This record gives sequence, C-alpha cells and structure tokens, in this order.
Amino acid sequence: MPLPIETIQYTPLKARTGVTGLDDILYGGLPANHLYLLEGDPGTGKTTMALQFLLEGAAQGEKGLYITLSESKYELEEVARSHRWSMDGISIFEMISTEQGLAPQAQYTVFHPSEVELADTMSSILEQVEKIQPRRIVFDSLSELQMLAGEPLRYRRQILGLKRFFSDRECTVLLLDDHSAEGSGLQLQSIAHGVLMMQSLDRTYGIKRRRLEVRKLRGAAFREGFHDFSIKTGGIVVYPRLVAAEHKSDFCHTFVSSGVEELDRLLGGGIDGGTSTLLMGPAGCGKSTVAARYSLSAAQRNEAAVIFAFDESPATFLRRSKLLDMDLAPYVETGKVHIEQIDPAELSPGEFVARVRNYVEKEQVRIVVLDSLNGFVNAMPDEQFLMLQLHELLSYLGQYGIATIITLAQHGFLGNAIISPVDVSYLADTVILFRYFEHAGQVKQAISVLKKRSGAHERTIRELALGPDGVKVGPALGAFEGVLTGTPKFKGNIQDLGSRDISEK
Repeated sequence: MPLPIETIQYTPLKARTGVTGLDDILYGGLPANHLYLLEGDPGTGKTTMALQFLLEGAAQGEKGLYITLSESKYELEEVARSHRWSMDGISIFEMISTEQGLAPQAQYTVFHPSEVELADTMSSILEQVEKIQPRRIVFDSLSELQMLAGEPLRYRRQILGLKRFFSDRECTVLLLDDHSAEGSGLQLQSIAHGVLMMQSLDRTYGIKRRRLEVRKLRGAAFREGFHDFSIKTGGIVVYPRLVAAEHKSDFCHTFVSSGVEELDRLLGGGIDGGTSTLLMGPAGCGKSTVAARYSLSAAQRNEAAVIFAFDESPATFLRRSKLLDMDLAPYVETGKVHIEQIDPAELSPGEFVARVRNYVEKEQVRIVVLDSLNGFVNAMPDEQFLMLQLHELLSYLGQYGIATIITLAQHGFLGNAIISPVDVSYLADTVILFRYFEHAGQVKQAISVLKKRSGAHERTIRELALGPDGVKVGPALGAFEGVLTGTPKFKGNIQDLGSRDISEK
C-alpha cells in the first residue's frame, strides 16, 4: 500500500554555488543535475558568479567546464587572477577567434560563431562535454547562440535540445544571458529549471546598487525578494534579505543601566533589553554622549557594544568621549567596544544589515548604537523602503534581546520650529527627548522621556549637564514652565537653578 503523500520526504541533492550568502538564500544550493539561467546586463557580475560556481565544484572534486562564445580564455583567467583564484580543475572551451586560434593546428578547438553553422557549433560543444564528462558546466553566453540561430523558433529548439542532452547526464548547467540580443527571455525562463536575475542600479550619489533575485526554482524552497550583493576581491558576496521572524532567541528580561543613577530613574530603572530607544533632539544637545555612556556602562559590566558612527570618525568620537570622563579606548583595545565608521554612499542597506548581524551573532554584542539615523537616511535618498528595512532590523535585534540606541538630529535649536527630518518615533519602543533652553543668560539642556512601551517612566523634565566629570542629570525642573519650547517661564526661587550648575554637585 503506497504511503500517504504527506509522509514522503524528498530532499533534493544540492549543488553549492560557492557564493557567500547565495546558498543561504537557496537553502543549501541549487538542486543538482538541472539547467539554470543566470540573467543580467553586462557588468553585473555573471562571469564572476559562474567562475565561483565552477570553483566550488572543483573544491569538491567535481570537473568543471566553461564554454565561452563571448570572452577569451585569457580574459577569463585574468578575471580569476584579479580574485586570486586558481583555475586548476576547470576546463575552458573557447569558441572565439584569437591570433593563435587562426593557426591551422588550432582549427579543431577554436571557432568563430559568425563563421560556423549553428549545428557545427552545437556539435563541437557536445563533443567537448562527452570528452571531459564534467559535473558542472557554464555556457557563456546565450546571446551569441541566439544571434547564431537567427530565428526565435530555431533558438528555442536548440535550448530544448541542450536541456534534453544534459538531462541524461549527472551535471548541473548554468546558462548566462546578458540581454544583448533582441527578443524576450520569457521563453528561455520557462525552459530553465531555475532563474537567477542580477541587477545593477544607478544611484544619484555613491556606488551602484547591486541586487539579486531568485525568480524561479522548481521543486525547492528559497528566500524570495531582492537581496543586495557586492563584488569584492575574492568574489561576489550576497547579503540575504533579513526576515526577523526567522531569528528566534530566548533571553532574560533585564534593565540596561546607563551608569548614571538619575538617568536610570528617569527611565523607570533603565532601558530594557530587546527594545529600541530613540534619542531625539537638535544637534549638539548630548544624544551621542548619552549613547556613548550606555556603551561604556555595558563594557564595564563585561558586555560588548558596537557603535556605528555615520557622522564622525572613531578618533573624534573617542577623543570627545574621553574629555567627558568616558574613556572608551581601553575597551576598544580589548574588543568590548567596537566603533565602526560607516559611509552609506559606499554600501547598500543589505550590506549594512549584514555588518550588524555579524556583530550580534559572532561578537555577541548586547548594545547596538546607530549614530546617527540622519547620516544613514540622507546618504540613501533613492531608497524608498529604507524605513521598512530599519523596522525589520530593529525586530531582529529585539529577538536577540539587544538594546538598540538610535540618535536622530532634529532641525532647529529653540522654540516650536524644531522638526524631525524623518518620522521614526513609531519604530522606537522608548523615545527620549533632548532640548535646549535659556535661563539667566545661559544655554542649558533638558532631557525627558516621551514614551516607554515596556514599562513605567518618569514624566518629569530634568536638566542635563555634560562636562569633564561626565554626564549629570539634575532634579525635575519643577520651577519652570515651557521648557520644551526653549523659552521657559521661571516660577520658583532663583537658587533652584540660576546661580549654580548641577555639574558642581
């Protein structure tokens, strides 16, 4: 009696691609012994990915064959050298003319597509496959074959013939298409077992945005959507789209202390692990300093923290913190505090998320500081779904019990004209507001907690002072009204504030 369908488990044999991140998207690799289409405009990285695919096979003892109608063997080897790869174990079958290829002794191995009938070309290719018996094959590129076929119907028949030919052999085939030939590729996509699309998008400023999508993969699960990637020395690195729901981690609820008693009291005991905190206020009011204070306190508890600095260099950040009695340098040397300067114009959101994940999963950090959100958003004006990606990142960090601190500089300094460049308050679990106000001829700073989803907090407005003795938070400014407007009215005794500074306490 046959088993019910739901009890039958089928796990296809996977051919790992050798591309960092791509095998994660494919849940182990491409199902082996099938024909796949790799599409993309010229310059998107198809050749590099194809070589990585063959090199991964060679590392596993599988023979590889690169059939090229568009690039010479020298050009392919040059690409390999640029990535410091060895082509040992990979055969290259070159079908374009070279000076050596025109010599009589080379006429049986080197051809020019425009001078050879399609049938002869295909016969030569299949002959090489029979001779070498490879387990992995790359065909570069289909545009040359399409132009040689001339008619769409003839071209489709040739691709179907290739598919039938390889279906009887244990080999995984990668067909490269650079879209240079006229005609739609939908028919080709319908023939292939799977389709991978590589894109290179222009941005108004900075490097190009490169992304990859698995458009089709028969009989196997994969992570859908667009995934950013970069081309580095050593090959292509793909950054899988972050899905927070896939990352579950049990953690004990704890308060994260700043090391400043009055600040913790203002927050009802401290910020909570697994939540995000937004420090919001005008430039220079102490947001980065308070974030640094939390990082220092974590290091003093023997916990790791990472600070992603978008607006200043690590050297400047460390120097300023030391002048405020927060010397982070010793903890940076021991690896308890990581400070990484980020240039958003030189990386994609996916790569940034990958860096955050690396610190969480490998360095075991407990505090993540993004300083500031303005630098991240302003350098990526073309990213329409940046806030959605940030939401997914914050959810992911929350799953791991990480305390995330984000600084956001508002426009303006005093009065009601202060506005935020982006509205991310709905993303944050806790919002701490910083304000300037003037009194008795001095510019002072105030701090208050606007919301805290995870528990109770004080609703008072306190004075904040930053100086050589560190971060100081004073008592509630009960003698004032209108502090948040920047021009408060004094209702109490002048000795309550005007004649002394809380940093002197």
